[in-house]
Amino acid sequence: MRAVIQRVKEAKVTVDGTITGEIGSGLMILLGVHLTDSKDAANWLAEKIVKLRIFPDSDGKMNISGLDANAAFLVVSQFTLYGDAQKGNRPSFIESAQPALAEPLYEYFCEKLELISGKKTQKGIFGAMMDVHLINDGPVTILLDSPRS
Repeated sequence: MRAVIQRVKEAKVTVDGTITGEIGSGLMILLGVHLTDSKDAANWLAEKIVKLRIFPDSDGKMNISGLDANAAFLVVSQFTLYGDAQKGNRPSFIESAQPALAEPLYEYFCEKLELISGKKTQKGIFGAMMDVHLINDGPVTILLDSPRS
């Protein structure tokens, strides 16, 4: 799995003008599922993200985890994270999992994040055309890949 993690002051996702997920201070997570991913990857990534120390302490140093900061989480599925544009000008998405694998793992990841954090995970709608609005905090953006089995 691949995640783009952005520390935000606020974020929301809308589909056809309807808000499907919205948070204040927390982490906006764009999540891509690789064609070889499993629940192990989702477990590892959810644990890692919740424990990432990317919130500022009293000295302004990134030293506080999302869990300790009581951060909110907004997750948006994004198959384009596995786009490969090394050759030609049109990205190839052959490394991205097909929806039959990707959607259940996306949902599982969101549930795992909720279980670990103790907070309801806000989400987009898998496979939908979404508008994502956010105010970056920092900005802090981390790219994180789960280990491959």
